[in-house]
Amino acid sequence: MARKNALIDRLQRGPVLGDGAMGTLLYSRGISFERSFDELNLSNPSLVQEIHRDYVRAGAEMIETNTFGANRFKLAHHGLEAKVREINLHGAKLAREAREITGESTFVLGSVGPIGHLLVPMSQITFEDAQSAFKEQIEALLEGGVDAIILETFSSLSELSAAIAAAHAVTRDLPLFAQMSFTDDENTLAGNTPEEIAAALLPLQVDVVGANCSVGPAGTYRAVERLMAALHASGRATLPFVSAMPNAGFPARIGERYMYLSSPQYFADYARRFVEGLGVNIVGGCCGTTPAHIAAMREALNSSSPTTERRMITVEKPLPLAREEPADALAHDPRTMREKVRAGRWVTSVELDPPRGLNPAKMLQGAAMLKELGVDAVNIGDSPLAKIRMGSIALAVMVQQQVGLETIIHLTTRDRNLMALQSDLIGAHALGLRNVIALTGDPPRMGDYPNATAVYDIDSIGLIKILKRLNEGRDWAGTSIGTNADFFVACALDMTWANSEPNEIERLHRKLEAGADLIMTQPIYNVSILREFLQKYGDRYGELECPILLGVLPLMSSRHAEFLHNEVPGITLTDDARSRMKAAGEHGMEEGVKLAQELLLQARTLVAGIYFMPSFGRFEVCGELVRWSNSYLAL
Repeated sequence: MARKNALIDRLQRGPVLGDGAMGTLLYSRGISFERSFDELNLSNPSLVQEIHRDYVRAGAEMIETNTFGANRFKLAHHGLEAKVREINLHGAKLAREAREITGESTFVLGSVGPIGHLLVPMSQITFEDAQSAFKEQIEALLEGGVDAIILETFSSLSELSAAIAAAHAVTRDLPLFAQMSFTDDENTLAGNTPEEIAAALLPLQVDVVGANCSVGPAGTYRAVERLMAALHASGRATLPFVSAMPNAGFPARIGERYMYLSSPQYFADYARRFVEGLGVNIVGGCCGTTPAHIAAMREALNSSSPTTERRMITVEKPLPLAREEPADALAHDPRTMREKVRAGRWVTSVELDPPRGLNPAKMLQGAAMLKELGVDAVNIGDSPLAKIRMGSIALAVMVQQQVGLETIIHLTTRDRNLMALQSDLIGAHALGLRNVIALTGDPPRMGDYPNATAVYDIDSIGLIKILKRLNEGRDWAGTSIGTNADFFVACALDMTWANSEPNEIERLHRKLEAGADLIMTQPIYNVSILREFLQKYGDRYGELECPILLGVLPLMSSRHAEFLHNEVPGITLTDDARSRMKAAGEHGMEEGVKLAQELLLQARTLVAGIYFMPSFGRFEVCGELVRWSNSYLAL
């Protein structure tokens, strides 16, 4: 079974609702069956993402990537076999972006379907050929940041076994779904019974087994009933979760279009039957189902049992105004991050990027989870990588007022002139925000609006000076603001760059002279980088006395490591870290956590705490590291 994982935790709390058909909706919106639906991830990403968002809004807690046929064999029919990685990578990113825009705590499942050919002896394609194709696809989905892999619509146990072997070869860290398709006689097209499927899949260490496609709810119900009976009859202490994702009946040709006739209400009734009658853990839809079907199932599940309700935090009314009398209480409370830093106590912070849409639910849930695990603060990004997101101040206020967790807002000089910077800071202070990391910001050409005008009236050093002048009760022009502000000011540091470029050491020194109270670093993967930097700074300016929060970005896989090293500005991995991640193979996440723990143990006496950066929004990985660090590193 998978290691500790947010999706597994969610499944243990009650039934989860998946999404419906992707192909059906693409066809209904004008895409011909002759086209490669998977290729639309590249040529029409807005349409694919729109469908993902429709399902999330309908109530789906899991959405599947538009990659069902994105293996080299099926893509070859369209001359696209060389684009396996590109199509799957973009499919994962589109689903993740849809989740970010809607702001819900939705899980992204990497969809993997059959290769579309029989294996030997019925063809020339061997088990190893199929396994290689599946591995290629799953690696790209993993690189794109999916939360689980779903193998679906398989009718051949041999081919499904090849896909499972490929998934295990790539990762043992993410949950793995294995779904077969059954016909009206409750067997697969290859003639396997549900009992044979159960017996074959139990030893293969999958997290979810189930049925999808081919038949409607009634036929799927009968097959899943037998499948579950066989699982329980095995006598095993630990059994996989069970899923049911039927078609909306059989398609009928009406005019020039194929239509599925099962109504949303019919699906809603069966959702209750699957959950209450059989104890199925996951329900959803396959061919012919739409957001209307998922919305009806959502309503049915919510009304049948309170444990199936979506766990989310929503903002339904305006936030309360900041209270007048305790405005400074948070900053001077001895439990705050500032006081812990000054007292020499271990500090942990986790980065929390604002949503790309209007709903902050997922981020607020992440903050609540991190608070329970003992994190001292969360960092709120300011449209990182120059991609439009909710303002850092707005989300920080919600986190502090609704979750009760301290925040560190990122503020860049990229988007604001001198007047706007000071106005925003005065407003943030009035709303109870005290911790600011001063940043210059990524240039607009990196993001969604490459032609946008960057301001850069000042850089991060100038912003630090503004913050300190506000702390003296004056704005940049020397005009009184009535009373002294009380900002705790952090600055950024890329130690890898500073070790190779002496001017970066000088730049950090200027930030400290401007008044920075704390240094927060880009992630490193070897303590020697930290030691080398401290030595070089000391040789030039004397011992560095400003406390440091060490940046830690846990690696998820070898491909993730290579992506960060080669494509993300400010992140450089050591050769040893890259080699270890490559050698870890399917245990990449486990090795990434181990690398982070080793680094922190070695750096403990050199830094004041940690600044964790979650990959792909996986707060649970950073959360476990927070728990570990508070147990083994805190004084």
